[in-house]
Amino acid sequence: MKTAIHPKNYRPVCFYDTSADYRFIINSCVETRETFEVDGKTYPLFQLDISHKSHPFFTGKQKIVDTAGRVDRFRRKYGME
Repeated sequence: MKTAIHPKNYRPVCFYDTSADYRFIINSCVETRETFEVDGKTYPLFQLDISHKSHPFFTGKQKIVDTAGRVDRFRRKYGME
């Protein structure tokens, strides 16, 4: 095993899934600017757009995010309306 290749700032980090309003704490070396307090302890906070609580594969619910009408154009083009 190679020595001195692992990051030095490996620590518990609070990840926050903004779409599901879900937080979990796991060890990581991700760079963060925000913090979050849980039970009197302060953790670095990293915000996510998607996690296992909001991903369609795990939830079984499909959520279409339409950016600039792309979904509507696709449906019109392929006659899905």
